[in-house]
Amino acid sequence: MPFSSLGLSPALLKALTDQNFTLPTPIQEAAIPAILNKQDVLGIAKTGSGKTAAYVLPVLMNLQQSIGVKNRHVNVLVLTPTRELAEQVKEVFKTFSKALTQPVKTLAVYGGVSINPQMMALQGVHVLVATPGRLLELVDSNSVSLASIQTLVLDEADKMLNLGFKEEVNKILALLPKQRQNILLSATLSNDLEHIHQILLHEPVVIKIAEEEVSLDLINQVAYIVSPEKKGPFLRYLINHHDMKQVLVFASSVQLVDAIVNKLRKNNIEARAIHSKKSQGSRTESLTHFKSGKLRVLVATDLMARGIDINFLPFVINYELPRSPKDYIHRIGRTGRAESAGEAISLVSNDELHHFEVIQKKMGKQVKLIDGAGIV
Repeated sequence: MPFSSLGLSPALLKALTDQNFTLPTPIQEAAIPAILNKQDVLGIAKTGSGKTAAYVLPVLMNLQQSIGVKNRHVNVLVLTPTRELAEQVKEVFKTFSKALTQPVKTLAVYGGVSINPQMMALQGVHVLVATPGRLLELVDSNSVSLASIQTLVLDEADKMLNLGFKEEVNKILALLPKQRQNILLSATLSNDLEHIHQILLHEPVVIKIAEEEVSLDLINQVAYIVSPEKKGPFLRYLINHHDMKQVLVFASSVQLVDAIVNKLRKNNIEARAIHSKKSQGSRTESLTHFKSGKLRVLVATDLMARGIDINFLPFVINYELPRSPKDYIHRIGRTGRAESAGEAISLVSNDELHHFEVIQKKMGKQVKLIDGAGIV
């Protein structure tokens, strides 16, 4: 089903084409018509499945109907658990709002930075993306009113509640008008989320996108013991020695992803980064080039791991181990798909060996461990 069949305006359809969006993901296909119809929505889909665009596009279109009315208050409130996600959501709103005839001002507010510039920037904001704590600080200082919120979005609600924002979220809900549209998006449906769902949503459209099971049997796993300072040269050795043509590399931070890409490029290995600091257009373009085989190496954070679906990906390399065994399985699960075997390689430092043992125990599989000291 194309985007054109979902009820979006020609301006937004053109913006999607300009951003290299081709077909909607399952969550987008189900959520966009419901949100355009101003229904409450509960969407359960994995991270990286396109949930942000699934609500940004219809929210912007609905906002065009009321934005001409003079109103100094915020129309749309998006709550996120982290500043990184707040910035990412803001950028998606800004990217698509450029195509609209009525200007839409979007602002992201979060803690860890000075509150004064955020207070000053609130004038004329239509879409406010916020972490709960900083939003309550702004409310307490009378810098923002929530009296005119037409649409509330809880993005990554499971993470928000896991991080202990439940009390703050309840305080915010009490400040909002009772008549509003509610959109709740999450990767999982926990007991806490079920509670929020019951008090927040009115006859919601419930969308559950089943997560594909990862089959470890088709994945050949191997790990090399490599000191942290040798990981860069060792990665380049693996790529060149095995003449790898399509390699997905995972690292845990945005800064490390960018550093890996820079080193690879300096050594004449074509690589691009995909993480939360990149624009949606940049991420889509990188992924398109990678899937088509035009890009040799794609380096990604865990935030993007579940959104990278390639049927015949031959290599996944863990430059460093993720925090949880579940994230490890999601990383290596990008290969070994569609009945096609794949190889997952982990570069493990001595400090990571105990954690790697925990991962293997949780996974129920032993991974061959090789000393990489004498190889490079």
